[in-house]
Amino acid sequence: MQKKLHIKNGDLVQVIAGDAKYSDPNQGKVLSVDRNKNRAIVEGLNMVSKHTKPNAQHPQGGIVKQEASIHVSNLMLIDPKSGEPTKVGRKEGKDGNLVRYSKKSQEEIK
Repeated sequence: MQKKLHIKNGDLVQVIAGDAKYSDPNQGKVLSVDRNKNRAIVEGLNMVSKHTKPNAQHPQGGIVKQEASIHVSNLMLIDPKSGEPTKVGRKEGKDGNLVRYSKKSQEEIK
């Protein structure tokens, strides 16, 4: 069974702890989530330099900048209504399924 997390792919999140908190854009879109390791990759955040061998994409090889994963406890969802970080809750939706909602604005998160 997979763990339930407060963030999903495509969510807009803000970094609230760690080195990436002090980077210039500390908000970004979630590109992927690893539920087994409780980590997420956020667009434009936690950039690392990776040394690559020459291949088809990079014929010269060299140093490539790419995003590294961040622990989900260091991320907070951005409220779609107010644009501020918010906690996430779960409640039963109109169709009987569990839906995520913003605890700040009490609005359902799509």
